[in-house]
Amino acid sequence: MSELISKWNELADIKDELAARDWFMGTSGNLSIKAGNNPLQFLVTASGKDKRKRTSEDFLLVDGDGLPVGKTHLKPSAETLLHCAVYGKTQAGCSLHVHTVANNVISELYGDKGVVKFQGQELIKAFDMWEEDALLSIPIIYNYADIPKLADTFAEHISADKGAVLIRNHGITVWGRNGFEAKKLLEACEFLFQYKITLLQTKPFL
Repeated sequence: MSELISKWNELADIKDELAARDWFMGTSGNLSIKAGNNPLQFLVTASGKDKRKRTSEDFLLVDGDGLPVGKTHLKPSAETLLHCAVYGKTQAGCSLHVHTVANNVISELYGDKGVVKFQGQELIKAFDMWEEDALLSIPIIYNYADIPKLADTFAEHISADKGAVLIRNHGITVWGRNGFEAKKLLEACEFLFQYKITLLQTKPFL
């Protein structure tokens, strides 16, 4: 139980940090952290909560299928299946999903290409890409309203214990080996998205 409380507090601290950045507009976004492997269980944000507030009902424990463990009146986030896909295919320990203006704009600008690429930017090192000519590619998938279909499409792009996928005009999901790494990747992605938007806006004046 003490381990579960520790994981709860770790995820709550991450939520507080992201809320301070105003990344949870309109109760959007969902977060999770792995609580155990045998059986697979993880804490995930409860549906419809104001994530700018810290309460005892922010998260609930679910199993590998995204179903609540034990009796609860709380409902898991509608997109819990995406977190199931991450934990089912990798050894990741944390998965974060936020909707921001920057990641939505980038997903629309590059949505037809199905990918947005970054090269020569310092922050791609967050993905452990240290080569001078390293190229970071973040896939962009269609925003299916059918969550199981969305999760299946999302799962096609999960191939490592850390990564990122954009959902077009929806948001970004990142995952990492622990909470610190997942948050680091999310911050790096949001910086890169804002950088690219600003560069595109500035280019006509250069």
